[in-house]
Amino acid sequence: MKSNDVSQSRVFGAILLITGCCIGAGMLGLPPLTAAGGFKPTIILFVLSWLFMASTGLLLLEVNLWFSEEVSIVTMAGFTLGKIGKVLGWVLFAFLFYSLMVAFSAGSGQLCADFVEETVGITIPEWVGGLVLSLLFGVFLYMGTQTVDRINRLLMVCLVGTYFALVGIGSGHVNRGFLQHVDWGAATVAIPAMIISFGYHNLIPSLTTYLKHDVKKLRLSILVGSSIPLLIYLMWEWLMLGLIPLDGEGGLQQAVSEGTMATRLLRNAVGASWIVDLAEYFAFFAIVTTFLSVALGFVDFLADGLHVKKDGKGKVLLCTLSLAPPFLFSLIYPKIFLMALSYAGAFGAVILFGILPAAMVWSGRYVKQLGHKPLVPGGRLTLIVVILASLGVVTLEIIHQFQ
Repeated sequence: MKSNDVSQSRVFGAILLITGCCIGAGMLGLPPLTAAGGFKPTIILFVLSWLFMASTGLLLLEVNLWFSEEVSIVTMAGFTLGKIGKVLGWVLFAFLFYSLMVAFSAGSGQLCADFVEETVGITIPEWVGGLVLSLLFGVFLYMGTQTVDRINRLLMVCLVGTYFALVGIGSGHVNRGFLQHVDWGAATVAIPAMIISFGYHNLIPSLTTYLKHDVKKLRLSILVGSSIPLLIYLMWEWLMLGLIPLDGEGGLQQAVSEGTMATRLLRNAVGASWIVDLAEYFAFFAIVTTFLSVALGFVDFLADGLHVKKDGKGKVLLCTLSLAPPFLFSLIYPKIFLMALSYAGAFGAVILFGILPAAMVWSGRYVKQLGHKPLVPGGRLTLIVVILASLGVVTLEIIHQFQ
């Protein structure tokens, strides 16, 4: 096989990895958060969120290319911003992971209960569903990456199949009148969740090694890999906002007040039971695939940060630290799914994947004078815009929390 053929195959693989990292449980929380703003503002804000995260992904890649070996974002922050940057990177990573794990733990409890009821007709409490999944995931994580990979592949096939079936069948029931609502003021509430839905940045160090530091292919992988989720999200928004009304009993506003996901409201909004069944299966596969992949990454992160060996007792400790606190938190606050997603986006992803890459590039380019062609045009102005936009999102989230 020619090296060029291998290279093209790797680019395709990198694109799929980025796409798969983005698509998942975040989709379930998007329609309730975007509903108040309406479909048209959602399109604009989604494109802007994609542009923001694609730019910061390229900034992070620029930093990564200053290293010959594979390094973590925390190591990059330490090198470019000193000890404070390293500590900040570690704290932000821990906050982001735990916020996502809390959201997925809360959401998985709801969906596991629904899944069991739909499949075998037995009603169980949501906390039991969350506990069962947490224990099951703990076993998978203990068994290692290879086991998680095999299970995740099967779940991804189910996820893709149910998504396209749901879109194909549900599109005939879309009420175009529901899509005419516009409220730009209310639309900004969804920005943090939109941003976190394009979170693939933790893959960049691995992909840089995988594609052998080939800048053109890395840039192509990031741009294409993150564009595919954009199209999928817009189709998902069109479907859910067109199937479920904004107000009233069973409306999307109800999902916001209850801190739940839109798929649970389809039972009242759509007469066809098979659409409801498809939606609930899709939601279940979406959250467990994301939950499992994030948990696996969190175990590795804790092992590295706490210097715990991944042997017998070490694995038990790491799995417990990864899964037990989020489950207990979701048990105390069962309606925290949407709030945790917003916190993860506004205070975790925006700072870690927005402000930090811009600050690292600024330090590398203009303080340390590290030589490399900029991957994002605009010089200092672009970096200032990224930082100001990040601070704007954080400020908006703080304002929304006090309203």
